[in-house]
Amino acid sequence: MARHTLSVLVEDKPGVLARISGLISRRGFNIDSLAVGPTENDDISRMTIVVDVDETALEQVTKQLNKLVEVLKVVELDESASVQRELLLIKVRCDASSRAEIVQITQMFRCNVVDVGLDAVVIEATGTPGKLTALLDVLDPYGVREIVQSGLVGVARGGKSITDRGRRSA
Repeated sequence: MARHTLSVLVEDKPGVLARISGLISRRGFNIDSLAVGPTENDDISRMTIVVDVDETALEQVTKQLNKLVEVLKVVELDESASVQRELLLIKVRCDASSRAEIVQITQMFRCNVVDVGLDAVVIEATGTPGKLTALLDVLDPYGVREIVQSGLVGVARGGKSITDRGRRSA
């Protein structure tokens, strides 16, 4: 099995998210990541879905998604031909003696300290899943208290948009 990132354009209507996630779960597949948001068109939303399936199962899921009336387009985002990012908020135990070290780590990873308390800091990090995992590994010895992570979002590289490539492809 391999991780696949699907970019799905859907009509912005109530219940679409439930129908799509239900379709995937009924097939026995787990959604590793799911992000939904508006697009440049007010009537269309973009879903970025990450699933860990083999090629045959991916083809099956894609065909089933394309059968839904509200689904306008399904495209698999190849990791090398797209930009993919996640957002991570990390609350780390931090006292006066470790604060400078933690700030230095955030600078190395190009993160931002967005809140400072007496005994903890909150760090905002954006990047690839690999970068975020590496950051968590480095911060773990300080005491990670809480993690909040968004779903993966992605867009294909180059000048074309997903809407330029015709309707209903995979």
